[in-house]
Amino acid sequence: MSSPPVLPDGWTLVALDTVGSTNDEAARLAEAGAPEGTVVWSREQTGGRGRRGRRWSSPVGNLYTSTILRPACGAPQAAELGFVAALAVADMVPADRQVRVKWPNDVLVDGGKIAGILLESAVGDGGRVLHVVAGIGVNVGFAPQLPEMRYPGAALGGTVEAALEKLTGALARRLAGWRREGFAAVRANWLAQAGPLGAEVDVRLGEGLVRGRFAGLDPEGALLLDTADGPRRIVSGELLGRAA
Repeated sequence: MSSPPVLPDGWTLVALDTVGSTNDEAARLAEAGAPEGTVVWSREQTGGRGRRGRRWSSPVGNLYTSTILRPACGAPQAAELGFVAALAVADMVPADRQVRVKWPNDVLVDGGKIAGILLESAVGDGGRVLHVVAGIGVNVGFAPQLPEMRYPGAALGGTVEAALEKLTGALARRLAGWRREGFAAVRANWLAQAGPLGAEVDVRLGEGLVRGRFAGLDPEGALLLDTADGPRRIVSGELLGRAA
């Protein structure tokens, strides 16, 4: 793609060749007053990170972006944006490939992990969110295979520029839907692309492990499990099994 990537109306692209972390750069811009829809895109990251502080391999060839969002809500509601972002990534995948979302915000394509999503928020007085930085990395040209990865990598194919256009367009649409219809619609769409209800899963909670059957999401996005000791609601953890 020879022409600059086209973003949704009103969105702004900050294009870099290299950066430590697109999330850090987007947070700096957000604190300086940059509006929603400011997208930091870098060809590579030298200090990319994923959930729980994990290293995110970020050489040239894949898509690394962080988008400033200003949802004007409290922190619990802002957490819903992780599901919004996962659906936007899933929207990028061609129809001839199998896509599945995994709680809380992973996206698998043909059984391999295609993206990393990291949301970081700034919260002001009264618990209102000042901004959310939605960091999204998508494997485009190649799929890193790292020892610590629980799933093999998968890649989208095509060009990074085309992937950037697809991602920002999908994210804009999914954000508009979240604002218009609320989390109930997001939850329904997410569950339609998640693992089957009743699938056996393990969830890591700190040093412990909880085993059960996937029973869906509650209205706040918490994972629901049917365990041998009864129903369980999990707000934060790492799902290790095949389902959502």
